[in-house]
Amino acid sequence: MIILKLIAIKIKNALTDLLPIIIVIAFFQIIVLKQPLPQMGEVLFGALLVVTGLTLFVQGLEMGLFPIGESMAHALARKGSLFWLLSFAFALGFSTTIAEPALIAVAWEAAEIASQGGLIDTSRESLSKYAFGLRISVAFSVGLAILIGVMRILRGWPIHYLIISGYVVVMLMTFIAPKEIIGIAYDAGGVTTSTITVPLVAALGVGLASSIRGRSPLVDGFGLIAFASLLPMIFVMGYGLIIF
Repeated sequence: MIILKLIAIKIKNALTDLLPIIIVIAFFQIIVLKQPLPQMGEVLFGALLVVTGLTLFVQGLEMGLFPIGESMAHALARKGSLFWLLSFAFALGFSTTIAEPALIAVAWEAAEIASQGGLIDTSRESLSKYAFGLRISVAFSVGLAILIGVMRILRGWPIHYLIISGYVVVMLMTFIAPKEIIGIAYDAGGVTTSTITVPLVAALGVGLASSIRGRSPLVDGFGLIAFASLLPMIFVMGYGLIIF
């Protein structure tokens, strides 16, 4: 009974999270468009899959990714090796980003649009090379961003100075980067902070701040995601300068 009750609570929470989307779609479909939903059976089945998937995903985060990130941060902090801690931060940012489904989709879409615009060759090899290069650039930038974020927690650097300086660089690079890459660069800053990267990176920051004397998990534990959104814009624009 306890397990069934917990499952019911999780499903209720997932439905609550999805309720605004359901209301918006229903309002525009019924009030504005005044049409029934096409293929109602498939829509309802798809909604059921979304609720089930969201429920399992959130439960997986709570049971797996968050504890892993925090425990590894605690263990590396106790080990006292700055090299291994920074290596783990970079590797975590790189590996989680290269596996991001959103980044894979955006990189391939960008390659197809670039080929249609005559910026790269239309061959499959050229598309794959361009998309892979874009993914590597973003993944490397996120790895470096997490490394900088960990250094900020260790040294106690004020986050606003780093963020403001980073966005100044973004604005300056916007003036010199090829216009074909600017939109992709700005979107890359968003797709990196998705389903895989955010839970592990957030857990790393909170776990590390909890392990270091004088650091507050609330004040110092968060902010890594901001770096993970900022640096990809700079690196993708730099990638565009080289490619185009």
